[in-house]
Amino acid sequence: MKKIKALIVDDEPLARDLIKTYLSDIQDIELVGESENGFEALNQIQAVKPDLIFLDVQMPKINGFELLEILENPPAIIFTTAFDQYAIKAFDMSAVDYLLKPFSKERFLQSLEKARNLITMQGQQPILEGLREKIDNSQEPINRIVVRHGAKIIIIPVDSIHYFEAQDNYVMIYADKGNFLKDKSMKFYEQHLPKQDFIRIHRSFIVSVSQIESVEQYAKDTHLVILKSGTKLKTSANGYKRLREIL
Repeated sequence: MKKIKALIVDDEPLARDLIKTYLSDIQDIELVGESENGFEALNQIQAVKPDLIFLDVQMPKINGFELLEILENPPAIIFTTAFDQYAIKAFDMSAVDYLLKPFSKERFLQSLEKARNLITMQGQQPILEGLREKIDNSQEPINRIVVRHGAKIIIIPVDSIHYFEAQDNYVMIYADKGNFLKDKSMKFYEQHLPKQDFIRIHRSFIVSVSQIESVEQYAKDTHLVILKSGTKLKTSANGYKRLREIL
């Protein structure tokens, strides 16, 4: 019987120890590593390619949601959290289970059985697609964005972002730190960026209000937004209407 390779990602040593204890007498699960933060976990995931991750939500540096966003072909996930609001928002009725700390061995085994069945019977990608959709729909307004840039993880505070540009199925983020491509939709950012700080001026552009230098007429029914950097972005009719209401 092929063993399921598991990785524990949690910043609390006692939480990691508890999971290791629960796994110690389970024959078909092989613990291949543990990490105390998302940066370390990313390297381990690439190295050992686990089938299953026990992933804490609240961690320093980057949290569990942010780690999930930047993983390529991620494995199955069982989230562990001490905050039930995250569990309720993101995982209720989800194909992937969660464990609300402190959890019993009986509850742990129930969660493990669910993940085991999903891995062996359905494959992993449909699991993660549904999970990511639930996370996107449940998140509160964001104050930072985590991206992968080569081998690096870059954390971008939203107050350092100049504007967003739609590029096919991706979004290009223009910020103080540079330009970064993110596998998200413009609709996601329109819904989750602080409403008072960002405005969608066109189907292709979302702009930081603080970066706007001026608005100029370009043609009869078209205007340009001039940013402090000198960048010029075209507005739509509806975008210009929203600009007038805010400015």
